[in-house]
Amino acid sequence: MSANFQQLSNFIWSVADLLRGPYRPPQYERVMLPLTVLRRFDAVLASSKEAVLKRHAELSSKGIPNIDAILNNLAKDEDGTPLGFHNHSQLDFYKLKGDPDNIGRHLADYINGFSENIRKIFERFEFDKEIEKLEESNRLYQVVSQFAEIDLHPMRVDNITMGLVFEDLIRRFNEAANETAGDHFTPREVIQLMVNLLLEPDTSVLTQAGVIVTICDPACGTGGMLAEAQNWIRAHNDQATVKVFGQDYNPRSYAVAASDLLIKGHKDGQVVLGNTLTDDPFPDHRFDYLLANPPFGVDWKAEKKTIDRWPNFRGYSGKLPRINDGALLFLLYMMSKFQDYKASNRDKPGSRTAVVFNGSPLFTGGAGSGESDIRRWIIERDQLEAIIALPEQMFYNTGIGTFIWVVTNRKAEHRKGKIQLIDARERYTPMKRSLGDKRRYLDQVALDAVTREHGAMESSKTSRVFDNTDFGYRRITVLRPLRLRFEITDEARERFLNTCPELYDALQAVQDTLGSEPLLDWNETWDTVQQVFKNLPDDVESWAKGAKGTAQKKIFRDCFTLVDPEAAPVIAKRHKKGDLAIGSELFPHQSLPTMSSGELYALLGLHTEGKALVEYEPDPALKDTENIPLKEDIVSYVLREVRPYVPDAWIDRETLDEQDGGIGKVGYEINFNRVFFQYKPPRPLHEIDAELAGVEQRILELLREVTE
Repeated sequence: MSANFQQLSNFIWSVADLLRGPYRPPQYERVMLPLTVLRRFDAVLASSKEAVLKRHAELSSKGIPNIDAILNNLAKDEDGTPLGFHNHSQLDFYKLKGDPDNIGRHLADYINGFSENIRKIFERFEFDKEIEKLEESNRLYQVVSQFAEIDLHPMRVDNITMGLVFEDLIRRFNEAANETAGDHFTPREVIQLMVNLLLEPDTSVLTQAGVIVTICDPACGTGGMLAEAQNWIRAHNDQATVKVFGQDYNPRSYAVAASDLLIKGHKDGQVVLGNTLTDDPFPDHRFDYLLANPPFGVDWKAEKKTIDRWPNFRGYSGKLPRINDGALLFLLYMMSKFQDYKASNRDKPGSRTAVVFNGSPLFTGGAGSGESDIRRWIIERDQLEAIIALPEQMFYNTGIGTFIWVVTNRKAEHRKGKIQLIDARERYTPMKRSLGDKRRYLDQVALDAVTREHGAMESSKTSRVFDNTDFGYRRITVLRPLRLRFEITDEARERFLNTCPELYDALQAVQDTLGSEPLLDWNETWDTVQQVFKNLPDDVESWAKGAKGTAQKKIFRDCFTLVDPEAAPVIAKRHKKGDLAIGSELFPHQSLPTMSSGELYALLGLHTEGKALVEYEPDPALKDTENIPLKEDIVSYVLREVRPYVPDAWIDRETLDEQDGGIGKVGYEINFNRVFFQYKPPRPLHEIDAELAGVEQRILELLREVTE
């Protein structure tokens, strides 16, 4: 069969040479793929064509509307199974070949004779434009004649072989158009790896006789992932029924994928044209497996208005990612299509998905951002199974590093609470000839090695297994007190009186009381200033009332104080000891070290002063943040990593996580470089010196040759 398929594919590919001139090689597929589809449909419909034409004439004469459904049922394959589409034109490829003078008009009529579902596909191919272009260049008849010679009858070429031919042509045309291929084509070996990761763990189920499998790709392009998943299942179990579903935004890609489905005889499957982020063409469907390569860094500004009106995004009600990268929205959509899961319940089998991302969804966005919250939502529900780092320069239109995420709501028992990271970045083989940005590929040995590593789930140089919480952290804010020195200088006086000239006499009274020497305790100084203003004579203007007075006091402090590390901390508030309750709810999932309540309060910025608790004003210039691993309590961390270096620091107790109410915002990120980093010590200095001396010597010798 494979020789037959390769031979056929080569022959169709050779016909493309006729297009040289009016078309550039990357454009050949605009003609070749639609004609391959037409020729196949022509051959498939041949056996029931007469019956369809006869019935069409009867129904048309009676003026019966909606005859498509009747004729679609009448058009049957060799086994008598309805095909789900028909053609009621009197023409076929042999008749087209017999009338060279009218080939353009006849070909258009022939296409218009198809049922509506096929006509819609050809509208997306925009094939009428290609017919005109071929006619103008006198190539149409030659190309159609060549296709008439290709025998694609189901008795000679079954659906499986035809599917392989079509896939092979799509791959070849995409590779020929390597400058745009990455937009709707994923390298075959990447798809194979994704399919392996997705399906290998379920081999025992998928090899059972009569098993029915549903697969969805919500960004299906020309359908390569769906095809590869079908091929894997078929290779392992020819008794399986595979139903595939897809959606794509690009009309031409959609037309190719929809044709591929019909060519393979999949009437139960469906490929739809539309925007995955806003349109769900399968609202009542759940799928066993989902896989996709959504566009990297896709802007979702156009969809935001629609999405903002929804109460949640596909069941996820947290924050959404930044407007300039909607990659994680595709994953949320895929997860919304998971079957319910309950162990040992055949009606709730759960689902698995594999998706290709660039590095951004792994670590972009700090704690509390949309990206971090989505990672948190996936990981805390224990649905992230594995992430595989692929080599750079693997895709046709980008050289950046890419990652496969495996997400499931039915982790195997030994994977529960765990995430596996696999580093396949160095497993590539260089290509003899680059295709666009693609200069490397994964050979079969590499694919098998990564698949085995995933199955074994053991730690090694290129595979690491972590607890879910290893990727989480709390971002706390660390504050330090503002320390102000008070001093009335001539420059400060001038600045203050330029703004508040009405307080000239009041300022003089303050200066008479406090003098002009620096004072290092703003709290005492301010009490004295307030006392002076309180005791001013009636004819001397004091602080104004309301907002103006508040502004005057602020200007006073701004003009006459400077930050001084030697000064006393500025007190912001005084609380009664019983007014504040610091409870365990501020430290969820944490076991704090043994310490007195006074020590804990001080660590949260509350200092005992008699019967009161004093809270200092933080210095905005000294504000800092710390990311503390979720496995560690924040108190122990601050006592070990912060307090020894800045003894007056405290934890901001106002910055709380929106979900668990604990101090600090919870974030999740996955940093591959940190996990797989291998330290390489620098070479000894004497080696470097010797190398430099050798280079200098060679330069001198070259210069000597030139001067002599």
